[in-house]
Amino acid sequence: MSDLLREELARVAALLGEGDVEFTLERPRDPSHGDFATNLAMQLARRMRGNPRALAERVVAALQLPTGMLEATEIAGPGFINFRLAAGTLAADHARILAEAERYGRSDGGAGQRVNVEFVSANPTGPLHVGHGRGAAQGDAIAALLEWTGHEVTREFYINDAGVQIDRVGQSLWARVQQAVGREAAIPEGGYHGTYLVESARELLAREGAAFADLPEAEGVARCRAAALVMQRTEQDATLAEFGVRFDVMSSEQRVYDDGKVAAALDRLAAAGLTYEQDGALWLRTSSYGDEKDRVLRKQDGSYTYFVPDIAYHLDKHGRGFDRVIDVWGADHHGYIPRVRGALVALGIPAAWFEVSLVQLVKVVRGGDEVKMSKRSGEFVTLRDLFEETGVDAARYWFLMRRGDSHLVFDIELATAHTDENPVYYVQMAHARMTGIFRTAGREPAAVAGPIDLGVLTDQDRELLQRLTAFPEAVARAARDLQPHQVTTYLEELARLVHGWYHGCRVLGEPAAVEHARLLLARAARQVLANGLTLLGVSAPDRM
Repeated sequence: MSDLLREELARVAALLGEGDVEFTLERPRDPSHGDFATNLAMQLARRMRGNPRALAERVVAALQLPTGMLEATEIAGPGFINFRLAAGTLAADHARILAEAERYGRSDGGAGQRVNVEFVSANPTGPLHVGHGRGAAQGDAIAALLEWTGHEVTREFYINDAGVQIDRVGQSLWARVQQAVGREAAIPEGGYHGTYLVESARELLAREGAAFADLPEAEGVARCRAAALVMQRTEQDATLAEFGVRFDVMSSEQRVYDDGKVAAALDRLAAAGLTYEQDGALWLRTSSYGDEKDRVLRKQDGSYTYFVPDIAYHLDKHGRGFDRVIDVWGADHHGYIPRVRGALVALGIPAAWFEVSLVQLVKVVRGGDEVKMSKRSGEFVTLRDLFEETGVDAARYWFLMRRGDSHLVFDIELATAHTDENPVYYVQMAHARMTGIFRTAGREPAAVAGPIDLGVLTDQDRELLQRLTAFPEAVARAARDLQPHQVTTYLEELARLVHGWYHGCRVLGEPAAVEHARLLLARAARQVLANGLTLLGVSAPDRM
């Protein structure tokens, strides 16, 4: 409904000679102001140097909307235009919720677009930490939002299985193997100290036998390197699966090298005249394409910077035919965005093809004090530690309830509290309450059918229904902005209305027409709450 109204307002603006004017169409906080409000007339007044209320009258007079769609149109304040939907329109919207059921909120605006969403992509050097968890929830929710809006989505994990950090984990595991057989061995500088490698050493010796520790050091380190990769990837995959995150494609940095894609990327850059030699190093002219300075590709010692395989990897994605790629990165990679985009633009790939959603750090607190590390990791709070204590639902929801690029304080005690102050509990309880109405009535929600009679209901009933009909807009907006927190914001506002309605509007025991209408409203509320939670990868329990 809002899309139709927005399109018509845009048509009227063009009719008045201001087709490119930006305006808002939103639901007023105060439902007495109507179902939608726009500032179009005030925006036109700035452009046309006219009286906003007079322009509002011209806008209203020019509107061509379906007969019966609106009950009233009102010009308010300095020139706002408020719209109140007709009862028949709201009833039709309610019928749509019930008819579409679990598909309500889905749309096809992105149909025909292939999108790659790459997220987590952790180094296979240890357990996933809570920062990875936030990135996992964010990336998975972005992918879900795009799927809900019709896009064809591929979820991808890029395994950083090449480079110095992989050598160090192999050396660290070899040291733990030596320690496990009673020998003195130091973790190398820059190595990994967590007890997870102690566990890995025991597992390796149990599988290979004690003689494994007697191998020549070079062979032992090489085999530990390979074993550590398998062990840590297995652990990461298991953790993510338990966290409800799946991937369609697992890509390997080492394969990018082995398959000749790095060499091909360098050849392509050179052929385009984008590289040059200076001071014994190979440079890329990224400063000509939006970066603050040129970047080194090959260092003086002949080794490549990590920038090179990243270029090759993104060229590979482009070659796979994606219309957009979205990478979910830690906020500390903010400065890396223009250099990757610059390299791709230099090779003729549109700047808009490559997008990045940034995820800020997570501070875990308990009782007001920061929890800095887990015993197992030795350095940080692991994702598994967190969700085994809070539950997957709470962890996923908390990771999503703020903008990804804002800092998050994860309060373990609040996230596990069965109180209204805990957002995920508050939303899930709203769904459970709606289910409980039907349980008390001894009826299945799907058995309550028929058109809703708004004439027997109150303003509070109508306000709840208005909010339910806003769900598709909330999903579409969150998908457009790549901001899953907009869905949690919507759900918490909806839950507030649901809880208020539950206490303020009796359902069972009312006159038959009122009871039936409110059961239909409860069924719709239950459905929308379930759809929103499901979209985020959070369960919608029937009992709490």
